[in-house]
Order: sequence, then C-alpha cells, then structure tokens
Amino acid sequence: MKTQEIIHNLRTNMGLSQDELAEKVFVTRQAVSRWENGDTVPNTDTLKLLSRVFNVSINTLLGSPRQLICQCCGMPLEDSILGRDRDGALNEDYCQWCYADGTYTYSDMDELIDVCLGNMVNQGFTEEQARAYLKQALPKLDYWKRYAELSDDGQFEAFKRQLIEEINALHIEGMPEVKRLNALVGRYINLAYPLPNGASVKLLDDQTTYLGNQLESGLGGERCFGVVANMDFILVSTYEKDGVNPELVLYKKR
Repeated sequence: MKTQEIIHNLRTNMGLSQDELAEKVFVTRQAVSRWENGDTVPNTDTLKLLSRVFNVSINTLLGSPRQLICQCCGMPLEDSILGRDRDGALNEDYCQWCYADGTYTYSDMDELIDVCLGNMVNQGFTEEQARAYLKQALPKLDYWKRYAELSDDGQFEAFKRQLIEEINALHIEGMPEVKRLNALVGRYINLAYPLPNGASVKLLDDQTTYLGNQLESGLGGERCFGVVANMDFILVSTYEKDGVNPELVLYKKR
C-alpha cells in the first residue's frame, strides 16, 4: 500500500476530516489533500507528528519498506509491540520488552537469552539450538554493539535489585524468594481480579511495561504466584495455568 492510501485510511478510520488532521500536524488542509492524492509525501518532521497522531511507526506510514527487528533481542517488530521514548514517541528500533519509556530493560545478555529461550523452544527449537543461535545473533545487534554508549551505568539494574529486596521483605507465605525480575507488557498479564460484590477489576495498564516474574507456589498444588512491580507499586497474586482464577494477594504502594 502506498503512503497516500495509508494516510487516507488512517485518517478516515479515526474519523478525522482533512482539516482536523491538518490542525493536529500543523499543516494546511491542502497539504493533507496533496499527500492523499500522491502529489507529495510528508517531510520527516511531519511524519513524526503523523506517527504520534495515528500511533503507528513511520515505517508503516511509508508502506513498510523494511522489516523492523528489535536491536536488543532480535524479535521481528510490529507497531503494536514497539517500545516508546520518554516523550511517548514510538521507537522503531526496540520492542516493549527491551525498551520502555526511554529505558533499556536488559544489561545482561545471558539473562536476556534465558528469557528468550522459552519462546524459541515453543517454536520448535531445542534449548541447545536456541541458545547457540542467540549467542551468535545478539552481539550483532546495535544495542549490544553500542552497549557502552547506550547503557545507564547500572542504574536500572540497581532499581531492579531494590525492588527484589522489597518484594522478598514482604515474606508472603508460600511464595519462593524472587531472584529475577523480567520485563512484562501489561496487556499480557493484566488479569481481572474478582471483587466481593461480584464485579472484577484490572489494575494494570495494557500499554505499560512492568517488571515481574512467575513463581511456583511453595505450598504445592497447581497455583502459581505472579509478581508485578514498577516505581509506584508492588502487586502479588496467585492463579492457575494461563492466569485462570486469579486472586489478589497484595497491592502495595511504594
């Protein structure tokens, strides 16, 4: 699909007139008309504004001329899983798990490999094949090649260690010691917890990247503990396989 068709479709799907879109990106209605007629293409600054308005990547606006790959974990990227800069703009170089609100969430390549192994094994690789592939592929990605330049001198790792200490200090019965926190995207872990009145409530933001982990219960049985945290809160719950029958154990403001 060409840029002219993409802009037209995105605009009409949002219910915006050409005048309304023009106002949002600081151009004239005639400029929008020229884009949609294929007479001109938005310049780089305007593409960035359109990306924000439509919540899609510039790559998508240009007709997806290249396959985006996360430059930290190697995952193929789609607009729905792109990371975001501190100002909320989509970042086309990283996924939500590796980069959230301008922060890189992994500084240890071996830790990232351990996280990625499960997905690759589910896709038919053996663990040995997956580990060998990742050890060869990850060092070629831009983040790891430029790690000394891009890293935050261990600040995020220090924050994760602090969170782990706070979680373990809660001494929740049956919950094993937390040793690692991984990046987790809200929409995949946003369970609906039952309330006494029969209603249910979700406590997470689907678009936010959190830190957390799943732990086998020390009390036996089929239920697991789930831990989710960020700068503002710590949440602990239990649930059965695939998040079935969740129960909120603790929600604590930090």
